[in-house]
Amino acid sequence: MYRLSILLALILLPFVSDGQEMDNDSLQQSVDVIENPVYKPVISISYGLLNFRGDVRNSLIAPAIGNLGVMLNVATFIDKKDHYFVANFNFMAGRLSANQYSYTDLSANLNFETLIYSFGINAEYRFGHLIKQKSLIRPYVTLGIESINFSSKGDLVDADGMKYYYWSDGSIRDLPDPGGLPGPGGSLPLYRDYDYETDLRLWENTEYGLGLYNQRSMAIPVGAGLHFLLSRRTFFSLGVSYHYTLTDYLDNVAYEGTSIQGNRGKDSYIFSHLTLHFDMFSDPSTRIVDLMFADAAFDNLFFDDEDGDFILDVADHCPGTPFEVAVDTLGCPLDGDMDQVPDYLDQESETAPGAWVDDRGVTVSEDAFYAAIESRSEAMAREEAESYLATISGGYRLRSSQLIPEQFRSLDEDGDGYISFDELLKTVDLYFDFQLELDIEGLRDLNDFFFSQ
Repeated sequence: MYRLSILLALILLPFVSDGQEMDNDSLQQSVDVIENPVYKPVISISYGLLNFRGDVRNSLIAPAIGNLGVMLNVATFIDKKDHYFVANFNFMAGRLSANQYSYTDLSANLNFETLIYSFGINAEYRFGHLIKQKSLIRPYVTLGIESINFSSKGDLVDADGMKYYYWSDGSIRDLPDPGGLPGPGGSLPLYRDYDYETDLRLWENTEYGLGLYNQRSMAIPVGAGLHFLLSRRTFFSLGVSYHYTLTDYLDNVAYEGTSIQGNRGKDSYIFSHLTLHFDMFSDPSTRIVDLMFADAAFDNLFFDDEDGDFILDVADHCPGTPFEVAVDTLGCPLDGDMDQVPDYLDQESETAPGAWVDDRGVTVSEDAFYAAIESRSEAMAREEAESYLATISGGYRLRSSQLIPEQFRSLDEDGDGYISFDELLKTVDLYFDFQLELDIEGLRDLNDFFFSQ
């Protein structure tokens, strides 16, 4: 039917205008076809600052001061219909550090730095119940779980291996502070090189010993921020996430198990970040296609199929066929025993050839057949007349009032004086296969004759 529709449209188009040949390119036009796009994973990269929260505190605290961190994220919608919830799978790498100074409690002069890596997953809610998906600014919140690895080290000696001793006057020397008493002479000032060279787990403290703890843990990240839409496939975010870890060993200061004792409670850190999101793989919401004959104005009735039997009304010889009844290529209900009663009404499916039947397809005597006709109070319909003539003549069929033109007689393969729909389809196939000696004007004439039968 698709091929026939193309041919019929081709035949009905005016191929010659103002004495000039038609430009085939003018029959094409690009249009947007709206589809339901398939949303595939969105790739994101985040860049921001990490700030540690634990027993060792930075003496200088400011929002713009921290260690650099980078996160790679893959996001996809959890709910495919409404797109309210998103699942994020991420990997983060960065550094955490703290440098704490005290002039009164010299044992509180502590520092550490650690590389930190995490693999995590979280669920994100973008308030889709309240805010439209295409809004330029959308808030979000996240909650998840992640696995972290760390390796805490400290800057405890200088480049020559001299241990740092912090004095109450604020200086760092190679000998302990005498505490106002005459101290050992010859102490030399030292300067921190901020090279975190010492594994803090192996740094011995005479009171607490070594801290051989596990440097892996789980963490619970909670985040919030704003998405800013740039285009349908790109947007950026400003956000912050708080990572509560299930370990107290990030800074090597804990209530127990480390070489330096601290307070009860777990360590945590904050990640403040800018994120760029790229939707590179999702299907487009619209797709540009080339439609033939886009400039032609067709009558929609030409493509109607009122009874839904997949035979266009212009070619349907039996309009009004009940829904889901099997039909032939002319749109007429199938009649397997050829008794002129369609199968869906036939109560006798295998009537003998030439038998007399009633309107239910059941075999009756000739007298009963004539009696049924004589009892009618209205004129006989064309279909019933065909049935009657077919019965009394052994297959006679009413023919078109028009004779088949000479140039089309070879197309009437069954010789019934009628160009059927199947014969027209075969002609179409021969034309497209270049096996038919018929030009485009001849096809148009054949089309006119077919619909005039």
